[in-house]
Amino acid sequence: MNNQQPIFILPESALRTQGKDAQKSNIAAARAIAETIRTTLGPKGMDKMLVDSMGDVVITNDGVTILEEMEIEHPAAKMMVEVAKTQEEEIGDGTTTAVVIAGELLKQAEELLEQNIHPSVLAKGYRLAGIKSKEVLEQLGKKIDKENKEILEKIAITAMTGKSAEASRQHLAKLIVEAIQQVIEEKKDKIIVDLNNIKVEKRTGGSIDDSELVHGVVIDKEKVHSNMPTSIPMAKILLLDSALEVKETESEAQIRINSPEQLKNFIQQEEAMLKEMADEIKKLGATVVFCQKGIDDIVQHYLAKHGILAARRVKKSDMEQLSKATGARIISKLKDATTEDLGNAGLVEERKIAGESMIFISECKNPKAVTILIRGSTEHVIDEVERAVKDALGDLSAVIESGMVVAGGGAPEMELAKELNLYAEGISGREQLAVKAFAKALEIIPRTLAENAGIDPLNTIVELKSKHDKGDKWAGIEVNKGKTTNMWEEGVLEPLKVKQQAITSATEVAIMILRIDDVIASRKETPVQGPQMPPQGMY
Repeated sequence: MNNQQPIFILPESALRTQGKDAQKSNIAAARAIAETIRTTLGPKGMDKMLVDSMGDVVITNDGVTILEEMEIEHPAAKMMVEVAKTQEEEIGDGTTTAVVIAGELLKQAEELLEQNIHPSVLAKGYRLAGIKSKEVLEQLGKKIDKENKEILEKIAITAMTGKSAEASRQHLAKLIVEAIQQVIEEKKDKIIVDLNNIKVEKRTGGSIDDSELVHGVVIDKEKVHSNMPTSIPMAKILLLDSALEVKETESEAQIRINSPEQLKNFIQQEEAMLKEMADEIKKLGATVVFCQKGIDDIVQHYLAKHGILAARRVKKSDMEQLSKATGARIISKLKDATTEDLGNAGLVEERKIAGESMIFISECKNPKAVTILIRGSTEHVIDEVERAVKDALGDLSAVIESGMVVAGGGAPEMELAKELNLYAEGISGREQLAVKAFAKALEIIPRTLAENAGIDPLNTIVELKSKHDKGDKWAGIEVNKGKTTNMWEEGVLEPLKVKQQAITSATEVAIMILRIDDVIASRKETPVQGPQMPPQGMY
Protein backbone atom coordinates (compact mmCIF):
# COMPACT_ATOMS: atom_id res chain seq x y z
CA MET A 1 0.00 0.00 0.00
CA ASN A 2 1.37 3.36 -1.07
CA ASN A 3 1.24 5.84 1.86
CA GLN A 4 2.99 8.67 -0.01
CA GLN A 5 2.00 12.11 1.29
CA PRO A 6 0.37 14.55 -1.21
CA ILE A 7 2.70 17.32 -2.42
CA PHE A 8 1.44 20.88 -1.99
CA ILE A 9 2.90 23.42 -4.42
CA LEU A 10 0.49 26.26 -3.62
CA PRO A 11 -0.06 28.05 -0.32
CA GLU A 12 -3.09 26.99 1.69
CA SER A 13 -4.78 30.33 1.04
CA ALA A 14 -4.72 29.88 -2.77
CA LEU A 15 -7.98 29.09 -4.57
CA ARG A 16 -7.89 26.84 -7.62
CA THR A 17 -10.70 26.14 -10.10
CA GLN A 18 -10.09 23.68 -12.92
CA GLY A 19 -11.66 22.36 -16.12
CA LYS A 20 -15.31 23.02 -16.86
CA ASP A 21 -15.86 24.75 -13.51
CA ALA A 22 -13.21 27.35 -14.41
CA GLN A 23 -14.71 27.87 -17.87
CA LYS A 24 -18.25 28.19 -16.50
CA SER A 25 -17.15 30.66 -13.84
CA ASN A 26 -15.28 32.86 -16.36
CA ILE A 27 -18.10 32.76 -18.91
CA ALA A 28 -20.69 33.62 -16.24
CA ALA A 29 -18.64 36.63 -15.05
CA ALA A 30 -18.07 37.93 -18.60
CA ARG A 31 -21.73 37.46 -19.49
CA ALA A 32 -22.80 39.32 -16.35
CA ILE A 33 -20.82 42.35 -17.55
CA ALA A 34 -22.42 42.15 -21.01
CA GLU A 35 -25.91 41.86 -19.49
CA THR A 36 -25.27 44.88 -17.25
CA ILE A 37 -24.72 47.26 -20.17
CA ARG A 38 -26.93 45.52 -22.72
CA THR A 39 -29.96 47.62 -21.75
CA THR A 40 -28.09 50.82 -22.71
CA LEU A 41 -27.70 49.83 -26.40
CA GLY A 42 -29.41 51.84 -29.12
CA PRO A 43 -31.62 54.93 -29.36
CA LYS A 44 -34.08 53.55 -26.80
CA GLY A 45 -31.39 52.32 -24.40
CA MET A 46 -31.78 53.18 -20.72
CA ASP A 47 -29.33 55.03 -18.48
CA LYS A 48 -27.44 53.79 -15.42
CA MET A 49 -26.94 55.75 -12.21
CA LEU A 50 -23.56 55.00 -10.66
CA VAL A 51 -22.79 56.12 -7.13
CA ASP A 52 -19.18 55.78 -5.95
CA SER A 53 -17.86 55.32 -2.38
CA MET A 54 -17.61 59.12 -1.99
CA GLY A 55 -21.27 59.57 -2.93
CA ASP A 56 -20.51 61.14 -6.34
CA VAL A 57 -23.17 60.36 -8.94
CA VAL A 58 -22.69 59.61 -12.65
CA ILE A 59 -25.74 59.16 -14.90
CA THR A 60 -24.85 57.71 -18.30
CA ASN A 61 -25.55 55.07 -20.94
CA ASP A 62 -22.00 55.17 -22.27
CA GLY A 63 -20.61 51.62 -22.06
CA VAL A 64 -17.00 52.39 -21.17
CA THR A 65 -17.98 54.99 -18.54
CA ILE A 66 -20.27 52.46 -16.80
CA LEU A 67 -17.59 49.77 -16.76
CA GLU A 68 -14.86 52.15 -15.54
CA GLU A 69 -17.06 53.41 -12.70
CA MET A 70 -18.00 49.89 -11.53
CA GLU A 71 -15.59 48.33 -9.06
CA ILE A 72 -15.05 44.99 -10.79
CA GLU A 73 -13.12 42.22 -9.01
CA HIS A 74 -13.49 39.09 -11.16
CA PRO A 75 -10.47 38.66 -13.51
CA ALA A 76 -12.57 37.47 -16.50
CA ALA A 77 -14.95 40.42 -16.01
CA LYS A 78 -11.92 42.75 -16.00
CA MET A 79 -10.99 41.37 -19.42
CA MET A 80 -14.39 42.54 -20.71
CA VAL A 81 -13.66 46.00 -19.36
CA GLU A 82 -10.39 45.95 -21.33
CA VAL A 83 -12.41 45.30 -24.52
CA ALA A 84 -14.44 48.46 -23.87
CA LYS A 85 -11.30 50.49 -23.11
CA THR A 86 -9.58 49.31 -26.32
CA GLN A 87 -12.66 50.21 -28.37
CA GLU A 88 -12.79 53.64 -26.70
CA GLU A 89 -9.09 54.35 -27.29
CA GLU A 90 -9.09 53.11 -30.90
CA ILE A 91 -12.34 54.67 -32.12
CA GLY A 92 -14.11 56.47 -29.28
CA ASP A 93 -17.46 54.74 -29.90
CA GLY A 94 -18.99 51.25 -30.14
CA THR A 95 -17.97 50.11 -26.65
CA THR A 96 -21.38 48.67 -25.76
CA THR A 97 -21.58 46.80 -29.09
CA ALA A 98 -18.15 45.20 -28.54
CA VAL A 99 -18.96 44.02 -25.00
CA VAL A 100 -22.46 42.75 -25.88
CA ILE A 101 -21.11 40.72 -28.84
CA ALA A 102 -18.31 39.28 -26.66
CA GLY A 103 -20.86 38.22 -24.02
CA GLU A 104 -23.07 36.53 -26.62
CA LEU A 105 -20.10 34.73 -28.24
CA LEU A 106 -19.37 33.22 -24.83
CA LYS A 107 -23.03 32.28 -24.30
CA GLN A 108 -23.11 30.41 -27.63
CA ALA A 109 -19.76 28.78 -26.82
CA GLU A 110 -21.06 27.54 -23.48
CA GLU A 111 -23.81 25.57 -25.22
CA LEU A 112 -21.22 23.90 -27.47
CA LEU A 113 -18.90 23.16 -24.52
CA GLU A 114 -21.77 21.25 -22.92
CA GLN A 115 -21.92 19.11 -26.07
CA ASN A 116 -18.26 18.16 -25.35
CA ILE A 117 -16.79 20.25 -28.16
CA HIS A 118 -13.20 21.11 -27.22
CA PRO A 119 -12.41 24.80 -26.47
CA SER A 120 -9.52 24.81 -28.97
CA VAL A 121 -11.96 23.75 -31.74
CA LEU A 122 -14.25 26.60 -30.71
CA ALA A 123 -11.34 29.03 -30.67
CA LYS A 124 -10.31 27.96 -34.20
CA GLY A 125 -13.88 28.29 -35.49
CA TYR A 126 -14.29 31.74 -33.90
CA ARG A 127 -10.98 32.84 -35.39
CA LEU A 128 -12.09 31.73 -38.89
CA ALA A 129 -15.43 33.53 -38.41
CA GLY A 130 -13.62 36.69 -37.25
CA ILE A 131 -11.42 36.74 -40.38
CA LYS A 132 -14.44 36.12 -42.64
CA SER A 133 -16.39 38.88 -40.85
CA LYS A 134 -13.62 41.36 -41.64
CA GLU A 135 -13.72 40.41 -45.34
CA VAL A 136 -17.53 40.71 -45.52
CA LEU A 137 -17.47 44.10 -43.76
CA GLU A 138 -14.83 45.38 -46.22
CA GLN A 139 -17.17 44.50 -49.13
CA LEU A 140 -20.18 45.89 -47.26
CA GLY A 141 -18.63 49.31 -46.54
CA LYS A 142 -19.50 52.25 -48.79
CA LYS A 143 -17.03 55.01 -49.66
CA ILE A 144 -18.13 58.55 -48.88
CA ASP A 145 -16.76 62.01 -49.61
CA LYS A 146 -15.22 63.71 -46.54
CA GLU A 147 -16.54 67.04 -47.83
CA ASN A 148 -20.15 65.80 -47.80
CA LYS A 149 -21.51 67.66 -44.76
CA GLU A 150 -24.95 66.04 -44.98
CA ILE A 151 -23.56 62.48 -44.65
CA LEU A 152 -21.13 63.53 -41.89
CA GLU A 153 -23.96 65.14 -39.93
CA LYS A 154 -26.02 61.92 -40.23
CA ILE A 155 -23.09 59.95 -38.77
CA ALA A 156 -22.77 62.43 -35.87
CA ILE A 157 -26.55 62.31 -35.25
CA THR A 158 -26.50 58.48 -35.19
CA ALA A 159 -23.67 58.54 -32.62
CA MET A 160 -25.60 60.91 -30.32
CA THR A 161 -29.04 59.31 -30.66
CA GLY A 162 -30.18 57.74 -27.40
CA LYS A 163 -28.05 59.99 -25.21
CA SER A 164 -28.96 63.16 -23.25
CA ALA A 165 -27.84 65.24 -26.22
CA GLU A 166 -30.56 63.74 -28.46
CA ALA A 167 -32.95 66.71 -28.28
CA SER A 168 -30.24 69.08 -29.59
CA ARG A 169 -28.44 66.58 -31.82
CA GLN A 170 -29.05 68.57 -35.05
CA HIS A 171 -27.41 71.68 -33.60
CA LEU A 172 -24.51 69.75 -32.03
CA ALA A 173 -23.94 67.69 -35.22
CA LYS A 174 -23.41 70.91 -37.21
CA LEU A 175 -20.85 72.15 -34.65
CA ILE A 176 -19.03 68.79 -34.58
CA VAL A 177 -18.81 68.46 -38.40
CA GLU A 178 -17.54 72.05 -38.71
CA ALA A 179 -14.94 71.41 -35.98
CA ILE A 180 -13.71 68.17 -37.58
CA GLN A 181 -13.45 69.71 -41.06
CA GLN A 182 -11.46 72.60 -39.59
CA VAL A 183 -8.70 70.40 -38.12
CA ILE A 184 -8.27 67.91 -41.01
CA GLU A 185 -4.63 67.68 -42.06
CA GLU A 186 -3.16 65.93 -45.09
CA LYS A 187 0.28 64.37 -44.69
CA LYS A 188 1.88 62.33 -47.50
CA ASP A 189 -1.48 61.59 -49.20
CA LYS A 190 -2.88 60.48 -45.84
CA ILE A 191 -5.75 62.25 -44.11
CA ILE A 192 -5.19 62.75 -40.37
CA VAL A 193 -7.69 64.00 -37.80
CA ASP A 194 -6.03 64.68 -34.44
CA LEU A 195 -8.86 64.95 -31.91
CA ASN A 196 -6.46 66.66 -29.46
CA ASN A 197 -6.89 69.73 -31.67
CA ILE A 198 -10.59 69.87 -30.80
CA LYS A 199 -10.95 71.09 -27.24
CA VAL A 200 -14.22 70.36 -25.46
CA GLU A 201 -14.97 72.90 -22.71
CA LYS A 202 -18.13 72.73 -20.60
CA ARG A 203 -20.00 75.23 -18.45
CA THR A 204 -23.31 74.92 -16.61
CA GLY A 205 -26.04 77.41 -17.35
CA GLY A 206 -28.25 77.90 -20.39
CA SER A 207 -29.47 75.01 -22.51
CA ILE A 208 -27.66 72.49 -24.75
CA ASP A 209 -28.74 74.66 -27.75
CA ASP A 210 -26.52 77.45 -26.37
CA SER A 211 -23.43 75.30 -27.08
CA GLU A 212 -21.14 76.95 -29.61
CA LEU A 213 -18.07 76.36 -31.77
CA VAL A 214 -15.22 78.83 -31.27
CA HIS A 215 -12.83 79.19 -34.21
CA GLY A 216 -9.91 79.30 -31.85
CA VAL A 217 -9.36 78.40 -28.21
CA VAL A 218 -11.28 78.97 -24.98
CA ILE A 219 -9.12 78.89 -21.87
CA ASP A 220 -10.33 78.66 -18.31
CA LYS A 221 -8.33 81.70 -17.12
CA GLU A 222 -8.92 85.36 -16.35
CA LYS A 223 -6.81 88.45 -17.03
CA VAL A 224 -4.17 88.97 -14.34
CA HIS A 225 -4.89 92.68 -13.67
CA SER A 226 -8.26 94.41 -13.32
CA ASN A 227 -7.06 97.46 -15.34
CA MET A 228 -6.30 95.35 -18.41
CA PRO A 229 -8.75 95.61 -21.34
CA THR A 230 -11.42 92.89 -21.48
CA SER A 231 -11.69 92.86 -25.28
CA ILE A 232 -8.98 93.25 -27.93
CA PRO A 233 -9.91 93.13 -31.63
CA MET A 234 -7.26 92.15 -34.24
CA ALA A 235 -5.05 90.81 -31.46
CA LYS A 236 -1.32 90.11 -31.79
CA ILE A 237 -0.60 87.19 -29.47
CA LEU A 238 2.64 86.34 -27.68
CA LEU A 239 3.07 82.86 -26.17
CA LEU A 240 5.73 82.59 -23.45
CA ASP A 241 6.79 79.46 -21.58
CA SER A 242 9.14 81.34 -19.22
CA ALA A 243 8.21 83.49 -16.21
CA LEU A 244 7.92 87.27 -16.39
CA GLU A 245 9.73 87.62 -13.06
CA VAL A 246 13.24 88.41 -11.84
CA LYS A 247 15.15 85.15 -12.05
CA GLU A 248 16.90 83.70 -9.07
CA THR A 249 20.58 82.94 -9.59
CA GLU A 250 21.38 79.29 -10.29
CA SER A 251 24.34 79.28 -7.92
CA GLU A 252 23.93 80.42 -4.30
CA ALA A 253 24.54 84.14 -3.95
CA GLN A 254 24.20 86.72 -1.18
CA ILE A 255 23.59 90.44 -1.54
CA ARG A 256 24.83 92.53 1.39
CA ILE A 257 23.03 95.84 1.90
CA ASN A 258 24.55 98.18 4.45
CA SER A 259 22.49 101.35 4.05
CA PRO A 260 18.93 102.45 3.20
CA GLU A 261 20.36 104.05 0.02
CA GLN A 262 21.68 100.72 -1.20
CA LEU A 263 18.29 99.06 -0.50
CA LYS A 264 16.52 101.80 -2.44
CA ASN A 265 18.89 101.36 -5.41
CA PHE A 266 18.43 97.59 -5.31
CA ILE A 267 14.61 97.86 -5.36
CA GLN A 268 14.77 100.45 -8.16
CA GLN A 269 17.07 98.20 -10.18
CA GLU A 270 14.74 95.23 -9.78
CA GLU A 271 11.74 97.35 -10.77
CA ALA A 272 13.60 98.67 -13.81
CA MET A 273 14.30 95.10 -14.95
CA LEU A 274 10.63 94.17 -14.60
CA LYS A 275 9.51 97.38 -16.39
CA GLU A 276 11.92 96.53 -19.19
CA MET A 277 10.13 93.18 -19.71
CA ALA A 278 6.77 94.94 -20.13
CA ASP A 279 8.35 97.53 -22.45
CA GLU A 280 9.88 94.78 -24.62
CA ILE A 281 6.46 93.16 -25.04
CA LYS A 282 4.99 96.54 -26.01
CA LYS A 283 7.88 97.14 -28.45
CA LEU A 284 7.24 93.75 -30.10
CA GLY A 285 3.72 94.89 -30.90
CA ALA A 286 1.98 92.19 -28.82
CA THR A 287 -1.46 93.11 -27.49
CA VAL A 288 -2.15 89.80 -25.71
CA VAL A 289 0.27 87.66 -23.65
CA PHE A 290 -0.25 84.07 -22.51
CA CYS A 291 2.39 82.92 -20.06
CA GLN A 292 2.89 79.30 -19.00
CA LYS A 293 4.51 80.42 -15.73
CA GLY A 294 4.12 83.38 -13.35
CA ILE A 295 3.87 87.13 -14.05
CA ASP A 296 5.26 89.53 -11.42
CA ASP A 297 2.87 92.16 -9.97
CA ILE A 298 5.03 95.00 -11.31
CA VAL A 299 5.03 93.49 -14.84
CA GLN A 300 1.24 93.14 -14.57
CA HIS A 301 0.99 96.84 -13.65
CA TYR A 302 3.06 98.00 -16.64
CA LEU A 303 1.31 95.61 -19.08
CA ALA A 304 -2.04 97.05 -17.93
CA LYS A 305 -0.65 100.59 -18.50
CA HIS A 306 0.30 99.57 -22.05
CA GLY A 307 -3.23 98.23 -22.66
CA ILE A 308 -2.03 94.62 -22.98
CA LEU A 309 -4.22 91.70 -21.83
CA ALA A 310 -2.28 88.93 -20.07
CA ALA A 311 -3.02 85.52 -18.51
CA ARG A 312 -0.60 83.41 -16.45
CA ARG A 313 -0.13 79.76 -15.48
CA VAL A 314 -1.71 78.63 -18.78
CA LYS A 315 -1.59 74.84 -19.23
CA LYS A 316 0.97 73.42 -21.66
CA SER A 317 -1.79 71.71 -23.70
CA ASP A 318 -3.63 75.06 -23.99
CA MET A 319 -0.40 76.77 -25.11
CA GLU A 320 0.04 74.17 -27.86
CA GLN A 321 -3.56 74.64 -28.99
CA LEU A 322 -3.14 78.43 -28.97
CA SER A 323 -0.08 77.99 -31.17
CA LYS A 324 -2.04 75.87 -33.68
CA ALA A 325 -5.06 78.19 -33.65
CA THR A 326 -3.25 81.55 -33.95
CA GLY A 327 -0.01 80.59 -35.73
CA ALA A 328 2.11 81.95 -32.84
CA ARG A 329 5.38 80.29 -31.82
CA ILE A 330 5.94 79.37 -28.18
CA ILE A 331 8.93 81.47 -27.00
CA SER A 332 11.31 80.53 -24.19
CA LYS A 333 13.36 83.77 -24.11
CA LEU A 334 11.58 87.10 -24.36
CA LYS A 335 14.72 88.82 -25.66
CA ASP A 336 14.87 86.45 -28.65
CA ALA A 337 11.24 87.08 -29.69
CA THR A 338 10.50 88.76 -33.04
CA THR A 339 7.31 90.07 -34.60
CA GLU A 340 7.20 86.89 -36.76
CA ASP A 341 6.69 84.84 -33.59
CA LEU A 342 3.38 86.59 -32.83
CA GLY A 343 0.04 84.97 -33.63
CA ASN A 344 -3.18 86.56 -34.84
CA ALA A 345 -6.79 86.39 -33.74
CA GLY A 346 -9.79 88.45 -34.85
CA LEU A 347 -10.91 88.88 -31.25
CA VAL A 348 -9.59 88.10 -27.78
CA GLU A 349 -12.01 88.80 -24.98
CA GLU A 350 -12.74 87.87 -21.39
CA ARG A 351 -16.29 86.67 -20.88
CA LYS A 352 -18.14 85.66 -17.74
CA ILE A 353 -19.94 82.35 -18.17
CA ALA A 354 -21.92 80.89 -15.26
CA GLY A 355 -20.22 83.42 -12.97
CA GLU A 356 -16.68 82.40 -13.96
CA SER A 357 -14.31 84.26 -16.27
CA MET A 358 -12.96 82.61 -19.41
CA ILE A 359 -10.79 84.01 -22.18
CA PHE A 360 -12.03 83.47 -25.75
CA ILE A 361 -9.45 83.60 -28.53
CA SER A 362 -11.78 83.56 -31.54
CA GLU A 363 -12.15 84.53 -35.21
CA CYS A 364 -8.78 82.97 -36.07
CA LYS A 365 -8.04 82.61 -39.78
CA ASN A 366 -8.02 78.92 -40.77
CA PRO A 367 -7.23 77.68 -37.22
CA LYS A 368 -5.86 74.15 -36.81
CA ALA A 369 -7.28 74.00 -33.27
CA VAL A 370 -10.88 74.80 -32.31
CA THR A 371 -13.07 74.61 -29.19
CA ILE A 372 -16.57 73.26 -28.68
CA LEU A 373 -18.14 74.98 -25.66
CA ILE A 374 -20.90 72.80 -24.21
CA ARG A 375 -23.69 74.36 -22.17
CA GLY A 376 -26.40 72.61 -20.15
CA SER A 377 -28.64 72.98 -17.13
CA THR A 378 -26.72 70.78 -14.67
CA GLU A 379 -23.31 69.11 -14.25
CA HIS A 380 -24.82 65.67 -14.96
CA VAL A 381 -26.38 66.90 -18.20
CA ILE A 382 -23.24 68.52 -19.59
CA ASP A 383 -21.09 65.51 -18.58
CA GLU A 384 -23.35 63.20 -20.58
CA VAL A 385 -23.50 65.66 -23.52
CA GLU A 386 -19.68 65.77 -23.47
CA ARG A 387 -19.57 61.96 -23.72
CA ALA A 388 -22.03 62.05 -26.65
CA VAL A 389 -19.98 64.75 -28.41
CA LYS A 390 -16.75 62.76 -27.93
CA ASP A 391 -18.44 59.63 -29.35
CA ALA A 392 -19.53 61.62 -32.41
CA LEU A 393 -16.05 63.14 -32.83
CA GLY A 394 -14.52 59.64 -32.65
CA ASP A 395 -16.95 58.35 -35.27
CA LEU A 396 -16.31 61.23 -37.65
CA SER A 397 -12.52 61.00 -37.35
CA ALA A 398 -12.76 57.24 -38.10
CA VAL A 399 -14.94 57.92 -41.16
CA ILE A 400 -12.74 60.72 -42.51
CA GLU A 401 -9.53 58.71 -42.07
CA SER A 402 -10.93 55.52 -43.66
CA GLY A 403 -13.66 57.04 -45.85
CA MET A 404 -15.92 53.98 -45.31
CA VAL A 405 -19.36 53.74 -43.69
CA VAL A 406 -22.12 51.16 -43.16
CA ALA A 407 -25.77 51.54 -42.17
CA GLY A 408 -26.73 51.03 -38.50
CA GLY A 409 -29.79 49.58 -36.79
CA GLY A 410 -28.39 46.03 -36.71
CA ALA A 411 -28.19 45.79 -40.53
CA PRO A 412 -24.45 44.93 -40.80
CA GLU A 413 -24.72 42.28 -38.06
CA MET A 414 -27.66 40.56 -39.81
CA GLU A 415 -25.84 40.62 -43.16
CA LEU A 416 -22.74 39.18 -41.47
CA ALA A 417 -24.81 36.43 -39.83
CA LYS A 418 -26.26 35.49 -43.24
CA GLU A 419 -22.84 35.41 -44.92
CA LEU A 420 -21.23 33.43 -42.07
CA ASN A 421 -23.95 30.78 -42.22
CA LEU A 422 -23.25 30.35 -45.96
CA TYR A 423 -19.49 30.26 -45.24
CA ALA A 424 -20.00 27.59 -42.53
CA GLU A 425 -21.53 25.19 -45.08
CA GLY A 426 -18.14 24.93 -46.78
CA ILE A 427 -16.26 24.03 -43.57
CA SER A 428 -15.84 20.38 -42.67
CA GLY A 429 -15.39 19.33 -39.07
CA ARG A 430 -16.66 20.67 -35.79
CA GLU A 431 -15.35 24.19 -36.53
CA GLN A 432 -18.50 24.56 -38.65
CA LEU A 433 -20.57 24.57 -35.44
CA ALA A 434 -18.40 27.34 -33.99
CA VAL A 435 -18.80 29.51 -37.12
CA LYS A 436 -22.60 29.01 -36.98
CA ALA A 437 -22.53 29.90 -33.26
CA PHE A 438 -20.60 33.08 -34.15
CA ALA A 439 -23.25 33.97 -36.76
CA LYS A 440 -26.05 33.41 -34.23
CA ALA A 441 -24.19 35.52 -31.63
CA LEU A 442 -24.16 38.53 -33.99
CA GLU A 443 -27.98 38.54 -33.98
CA ILE A 444 -27.78 39.81 -30.39
CA ILE A 445 -27.37 43.41 -31.66
CA PRO A 446 -30.68 43.68 -33.59
CA ARG A 447 -32.36 41.52 -30.91
CA THR A 448 -31.21 43.92 -28.15
CA LEU A 449 -32.21 47.00 -30.18
CA ALA A 450 -35.71 45.52 -30.51
CA GLU A 451 -35.95 44.53 -26.83
CA ASN A 452 -34.81 47.98 -25.64
CA ALA A 453 -37.42 49.62 -27.87
CA GLY A 454 -40.25 47.35 -26.66
CA ILE A 455 -40.58 45.61 -30.07
CA ASP A 456 -41.10 41.85 -30.32
CA PRO A 457 -37.53 40.54 -30.83
CA LEU A 458 -38.50 37.15 -32.34
CA ASN A 459 -40.74 38.57 -35.07
CA THR A 460 -38.15 41.27 -35.79
CA ILE A 461 -35.29 38.79 -36.28
CA VAL A 462 -37.45 36.56 -38.54
CA GLU A 463 -38.48 39.61 -40.61
CA LEU A 464 -34.86 40.84 -40.89
CA LYS A 465 -33.61 37.39 -41.95
CA SER A 466 -36.25 37.26 -44.67
CA LYS A 467 -35.28 40.72 -46.00
CA HIS A 468 -31.54 39.94 -45.97
CA ASP A 469 -32.14 36.62 -47.75
CA LYS A 470 -33.96 38.59 -50.47
CA GLY A 471 -30.89 40.81 -50.92
CA ASP A 472 -31.81 43.89 -48.82
CA LYS A 473 -28.40 44.18 -47.11
CA TRP A 474 -29.27 47.45 -45.31
CA ALA A 475 -32.45 46.11 -43.64
CA GLY A 476 -32.36 47.05 -39.95
CA ILE A 477 -34.59 48.19 -37.10
CA GLU A 478 -35.94 51.74 -37.11
CA VAL A 479 -36.76 51.79 -33.40
CA ASN A 480 -38.60 55.13 -33.48
CA LYS A 481 -41.06 53.78 -36.07
CA GLY A 482 -41.07 50.32 -34.49
CA LYS A 483 -40.46 48.46 -37.75
CA THR A 484 -37.75 47.00 -40.00
CA THR A 485 -36.68 49.17 -42.92
CA ASN A 486 -33.73 50.19 -45.13
CA MET A 487 -31.40 51.96 -42.67
CA TRP A 488 -29.32 53.64 -45.38
CA GLU A 489 -32.43 55.44 -46.66
CA GLU A 490 -33.29 56.37 -43.06
CA GLY A 491 -29.86 58.06 -42.77
CA VAL A 492 -28.69 55.87 -39.85
CA LEU A 493 -24.96 55.60 -40.64
CA GLU A 494 -21.95 54.35 -38.70
CA PRO A 495 -18.22 54.13 -39.46
CA LEU A 496 -17.08 50.78 -40.88
CA LYS A 497 -14.06 51.01 -38.55
CA VAL A 498 -16.34 50.91 -35.45
CA LYS A 499 -17.90 47.62 -36.54
CA GLN A 500 -14.57 46.08 -37.54
CA GLN A 501 -12.91 46.98 -34.24
CA ALA A 502 -15.92 45.84 -32.17
CA ILE A 503 -16.01 42.39 -33.80
CA THR A 504 -12.20 41.99 -33.68
CA SER A 505 -12.05 42.93 -29.97
CA ALA A 506 -15.05 40.76 -29.06
CA THR A 507 -13.62 37.74 -30.93
CA GLU A 508 -10.20 38.04 -29.32
CA VAL A 509 -11.51 38.32 -25.76
CA ALA A 510 -13.99 35.45 -26.26
CA ILE A 511 -11.18 33.18 -27.54
CA MET A 512 -8.92 34.19 -24.65
CA ILE A 513 -11.58 33.41 -22.02
CA LEU A 514 -12.48 30.08 -23.68
CA ARG A 515 -8.86 28.91 -23.63
CA ILE A 516 -8.60 29.26 -19.83
CA ASP A 517 -9.12 25.89 -18.09
CA ASP A 518 -7.40 26.58 -14.78
CA VAL A 519 -7.77 29.59 -12.47
CA ILE A 520 -5.26 29.87 -9.63
CA ALA A 521 -5.96 32.79 -7.34
CA SER A 522 -3.77 33.77 -4.41
CA ARG A 523 -5.68 35.20 -1.49
CA LYS A 524 -4.41 38.17 0.46
CA GLU A 525 -3.72 36.92 3.94
CA THR A 526 -5.59 38.89 6.57
CA PRO A 527 -3.73 39.43 9.85
CA VAL A 528 -5.10 37.46 12.78
CA GLN A 529 -6.81 39.74 15.29
CA GLY A 530 -7.14 38.62 18.94
CA PRO A 531 -7.30 35.04 20.25
CA GLN A 532 -8.82 32.57 17.76
CA MET A 533 -11.37 29.93 18.70
CA PRO A 534 -10.20 26.39 17.96
CA PRO A 535 -11.94 24.66 15.01
CA GLN A 536 -14.88 22.38 15.92
CA GLY A 537 -13.84 19.00 17.12
CA MET A 538 -10.53 20.26 18.55
CA TYR A 539 -10.38 20.47 22.37
